[in-house]
Parts: sequence; C-alpha cells; structure tokens
Amino acid sequence: MTAETTTAAEGKKTTARKAVVSPRQLLLPYQRRWVEDDARFKIGAWGRQTGKSFSTSEEAVENSVSDPGTTWVCLSAGERQALEWLGKAKEWAAVWGLAMTEDVEERDSAEALLKSAEIRFKTGSRIIAIPANPKTARGYAANIVLDEFAYHEDPDAIWRAMYPSITNPLAGSLVARYAALKDGRSGPDLRRFKLRIVSTFNGRGNKFFELWEKAKENGYSQHLVTIEQAFNEGLPVDLAELHRGIDDEESWAQEYMCEPLDTSAVLLPYDLIQLAETPEATESNEVPDPAANREIYLGIDFGRQNDPTVCWTLEIIGGIKWTREVLVLKAMDTPDQQEVLRSRIRAARRVCFDYTGPGIGLGDYLAKEFGRYDPVKHEFGPMELCTFTSAFKRDIFPKLRREFEAPTKLRIPVSRAVREDLHAMQQTSKNGQYDYWAPRTREGHSDRCTALALAVRAAGDEGVGCGIW
Repeated sequence: MTAETTTAAEGKKTTARKAVVSPRQLLLPYQRRWVEDDARFKIGAWGRQTGKSFSTSEEAVENSVSDPGTTWVCLSAGERQALEWLGKAKEWAAVWGLAMTEDVEERDSAEALLKSAEIRFKTGSRIIAIPANPKTARGYAANIVLDEFAYHEDPDAIWRAMYPSITNPLAGSLVARYAALKDGRSGPDLRRFKLRIVSTFNGRGNKFFELWEKAKENGYSQHLVTIEQAFNEGLPVDLAELHRGIDDEESWAQEYMCEPLDTSAVLLPYDLIQLAETPEATESNEVPDPAANREIYLGIDFGRQNDPTVCWTLEIIGGIKWTREVLVLKAMDTPDQQEVLRSRIRAARRVCFDYTGPGIGLGDYLAKEFGRYDPVKHEFGPMELCTFTSAFKRDIFPKLRREFEAPTKLRIPVSRAVREDLHAMQQTSKNGQYDYWAPRTREGHSDRCTALALAVRAAGDEGVGCGIW
C-alpha cells in the first residue's frame, strides 16, 4: 500500500510506502496457522494458556466481517468460560471495527445459570456463547466452536446435539436467495458451515480424545500446540518457572505438554448441582452466636497468596444440611484471617481444616486454641486437621457427590460463583488410580468445592462409605 505525503521543507508531493496493518498480526505464528487454515473441520489439542479462545474467537469475528449474515455458536465447558470466550470476541470485534448492535444474556433470573449470551453486528452476523448443555445446544444452523470440549460434562450428548448444526447450506440465506430468484440469477453462494474443536486434553476416555485419534481418517485438519512450541513461537512465558511451580509431572504432561491422563470427568454436573440450589440457602450471613447451640459445621480451605481462603458454613435442620455462609477471604494476612475465622469456629460443633502447605501453621494455632479432633489419640475437640493426600481426596469428593444425588439432603445458594466453582472440579484416573483436580483461574482453584467437601465431612456422612462413583 502506498500513500502520498507532502514535506513542509520542499512543499512538493512524494510517494512513501506505508505498511499494511492487519488484526491478524496480533496473532502468534501458531495462532495464525489455525486462523488461516480454512478447512471445514479443524481440531486442536493445545496446552493451557496458549491462546485457544483468543484464536477461535478471532476467526469467528473475522468471518463475521467477510461473510455478512453468518452465525457462530461457541459451546464452552461452563458459564465462566463461555462469557470469557465471548469477551474475547468483543475485543476482536473492536479491533476489526465491527460495530455491535446488540449484547444480551439470557437467564431465568440474575443468578440463574446462563442459557446463552449473544452479540449482533451491523453486518447481520451474530456470535452466540453457551455453557455446554445438550438441552440448550439444539436448534442452531451455524458455524460451531466446541471450546475446551474435553471438559464438557456430557461431550457425547453435546456432540449429538451440535454436529447437525453445520448440515444445511441453505440456512440463513432466504432473503438473498429470494432476491436472486426475482432477478433471474442463479442465487448466492451457499454457506458451508464450519466446525472448530479445541481443548486441552482431559484424559483419554472422552469424545474429544476419540475425535483427535480419528482426525486424519475423518478428514479433520489437526493442530497440536504444546507450551514449549508456543514459547518457541513467541509466547512470553518462563517455562522453567511454570514447570517448577506446578510441582506435578502428570499435570505438567497433560495441561502443558498435551500428553493425556487415562480418564477424567466432571465431578458435579450442572444438573446435579441444580438439585441442591435454593434461594433459602445463603452465601453471606451473620456470625452464629455460640450460645445459641445450633448444629453448625465448617469446612475451611486455606489459601494465602494464589488462592483465597474459603470457609463454608453448614447448619443441620431436620436432617438437611443448609448452607448459611460461603465466606471468601482474598489477599488477607494470616493473623487477620485467624481473627475472622475464630469467631465462626466458636459457634461450630466441628471444623474440618485444610492442613496442607500454608495451612499447617494456622491449623496448629487453631487446634491449640479450640482443641483438636483426633479419636486415635483420644482428642475430641472441634478442629480436625485434614491433610490432602490422594487417599483423603478419594474419600471426601465421592461423598460430596453423593450429597447432591437425589434425594439430596444438601442445600446450597443459587449463585453463579458457587455453581462455576463446584462444576470445575474433575475426577481423574491414571494407571487405575483416581484423584481430584481443578484448573486454577483468577477466581481460585475450586476452593469453594473443597471447602464444601470439608464441611460435609465435618457435618458427618451418615455412614456413607467411601469409594468411586
């Protein structure tokens, strides 16, 4: 591209070359390869934080510019992920100069589960984001993005519901087809709706892994991006620091190096969580009066820097475990946390405390003050100090799931933050051994889920045996 400029000194026109700038230049090389690959069927196995949503949302927006009237639908693993993906699409729309005419969310109420979020453009194109749910995934004729598909709670049902959305090339072209018919033309080019599947691996026993293994024979274009490859192509990360920090070779292999574990699945699907949701359960409440002698039980997941501390309060009334408070303490010094927690522990009959890592010191102080619960040592104070070994997690998380199963005797608040935190917890399997894991986000590390599992333990499991669901 050239442009004419006039110099003040000479007062005459000269021709200077000006570089063409495209939004695609914001993409790293491996991200550009994804966007520029125009295959109808694409599947990508990408390491964590390498730009999956960044790249797929750019493609959707750019296509909304070049193909007016088109529709893109993105199904993400949960509500938080769906809204984050759509947020990136809004940023790309601004970069591309694509003016939005609508930006709406559909819910039954302010804190209810998101049904869909949608942005529309002056071009007539629209982009829709949905938390993965087979019940709401049907009825679209569109280009499809299955974002973090390995982490969808029922990927087989999602696949059956969404794949037919790309089938009909006549969908969405009625006005253009009629105009062509009146003018005696052959008609507009028909759309070949596209399918984009991207995810970090989440074990082997799921639909994403199956599609990845059969990609070439099924005609899919494959893209594999490890964190090392991303680094080599410009992603500004400190590989050694990340590797040291995760302190878990299996997690490093799957989350960053695209080497899947054996199996993995969502611990608490949305449908199960909703069985326990009720407006009568509360996230915030007054600190119970110790003199009231209520059946109060606490689960405390301790955090200091990267993750928050969460104190989940349950009260048993008529055999039902009611949530009375979900206290979240962020970036608070340990002495201040101790003071906040102390007032709640005084009113509790039993407390299960996360006695792992940074929680060890505070746990010792609280056990000394209130009395430790350790029947083996004939100690029967309220404080049980819980070390998070794999065996301990295999005990508390299956029991937590059973609390949600019908007929549920657990009541939790109707809360987007709580729901997304609970839904993020995964059950994994490696070499026949089960464990539990959650991705770390800006909000934490499924700390509410862990605190609730501890609170359920504190309240007693009514003889439910441990095991694998």
